[in-house]
Amino acid sequence: MTGFSDSAQAMSLVAFSAVATITLLLCVMTGPDGDDLDEFYTGYSSLSALRNGLAIAGDYISAATVLGTGGVIALCGYDGIVLALSTVLSLMLLMFLLAEPLRNAGRFTMGDALARRMPGRAVRVAACVVTLAALLPLMLVQLAGAGQLLAFILGFSGDSLKTGFIIGLGILMICYAAIGGMKGTALIQIMKIVMLLGSGAVIAVLVMSRFDWNPAALFDTAARQSGVGPGYLRSGLEFAGGPYPRLDMITSQLAVVIGGACLPHVTMRMYTASSARQVRRSMSWAVSAVAVFVLVITVVGVGATAMIGRTVIAEADPRGNTAYLLGSRAVFGPEVSTGETFLFTAVTTALFLTLLASVAGMILACANSLAHDVFAARARSMPAHREILLARVSALAVGVPTIFLATLIQHRSLQPLVILSFCVGASALAPALVYALFWRRYTRTGLLCTLIGGTVTVLLLMPGTNLVSGSPVSAFPEADFNWLPFTTTGLVSIPAGFLFGWLGTVVSGRRKAEEQRRQYEAVEGLILAGAVRRG
Repeated sequence: MTGFSDSAQAMSLVAFSAVATITLLLCVMTGPDGDDLDEFYTGYSSLSALRNGLAIAGDYISAATVLGTGGVIALCGYDGIVLALSTVLSLMLLMFLLAEPLRNAGRFTMGDALARRMPGRAVRVAACVVTLAALLPLMLVQLAGAGQLLAFILGFSGDSLKTGFIIGLGILMICYAAIGGMKGTALIQIMKIVMLLGSGAVIAVLVMSRFDWNPAALFDTAARQSGVGPGYLRSGLEFAGGPYPRLDMITSQLAVVIGGACLPHVTMRMYTASSARQVRRSMSWAVSAVAVFVLVITVVGVGATAMIGRTVIAEADPRGNTAYLLGSRAVFGPEVSTGETFLFTAVTTALFLTLLASVAGMILACANSLAHDVFAARARSMPAHREILLARVSALAVGVPTIFLATLIQHRSLQPLVILSFCVGASALAPALVYALFWRRYTRTGLLCTLIGGTVTVLLLMPGTNLVSGSPVSAFPEADFNWLPFTTTGLVSIPAGFLFGWLGTVVSGRRKAEEQRRQYEAVEGLILAGAVRRG
């Protein structure tokens, strides 16, 4: 039983259908209607700083963030709040360190930014492969979780219905990416973040009013209802089962902070800004929106534990993915008025829109990279209309296998896939971007070693983590091949990514490094200060 009334479920179904129809129509209306690459890939950089910032925040806050982080807050208290704060810190890292250089060096994709100094098809293909490796796991999490979430909200339990939800949503997301391009998906991201923040803020206010606007009373009640007492408000609860809980927590936060800042569907939004000044203003709006969201999700997550107890939340979902919904429902009490039903419908609709927008943005990033970095780079003078057609076909080529895989893994724990994406971002993309944007002697061999070595290290280590096997909540609870006693691979893979880049550069030889230094100095003004804008 979900505790949601029949009227709330019926209203949610109507709202979901209306949102799907309206957003698809908006994508058709705002999508590119010509054969201009800038229009498809960046929307002519026509978004204002506020709208671009909201779109960045929308891309950054995925359904995995809303449901997963909310669940960790509800179940683990202090550790979940630290995780939520890490997401803000990650976006601040992007704002202060990478945003401007990325916008100055790149044009449409991650491959553009990396190939600015080291042109060549190998660099672009490697960038595309790592983009797919970083985003495919996150897309699977969103889609597989979408079926279960919608079934939970609407009160369905059949596996065939859940699979149908996954397929239907997947098709919708492919259409968003293929038809809407950057501008269409940006509009959906803006709608999503406005609805998510608006409905969440109202729920957070209602939660605080239940506890007489006293945060101490809220947290004390949550600690009593958690079943672990004061441990709920101290670090270590989430990682208590491992042999090195503090170290595990630190490496997990590092993976989130470093990896989240470099995921391609977020960094591609840097290219939609018309100037370096607008990048800074856009990122300021994005950080502000994410910070408000973190405050909201903290209040709602802790409030869920305080109002209904940790046991009820864990019974609904061992990972706590339904805590945000359960907390939103519990704040109304046993008797729900018509107005409260409308508000709850707004919350579920915001989550539905979050699922749609998140995967659409990721599919677009993967499709753009395939079309621009792999196919268009192969032909020196590919017509613009053909490249746009390839991007749309690539959205289909990425989306269909994603839908198929999501239906296969929907009954497994999806947490390892989330961690896998962040670890690839932190271990391959982060070292590559830092070195390529700031290290003068960095060579093409070093770049390829970073991208390939960092990604392979994560893929080799991830099966040994305790999220994959060895515990009742792991992806394979019936097996135990847990030889790496950590939740993430970050302790090994992040230093390895930087080391591979350094070794590859050293192996290239002094002459190659000097040549790269001279090439970097030629574009240093462009990358660091935007002295000249690439055409």
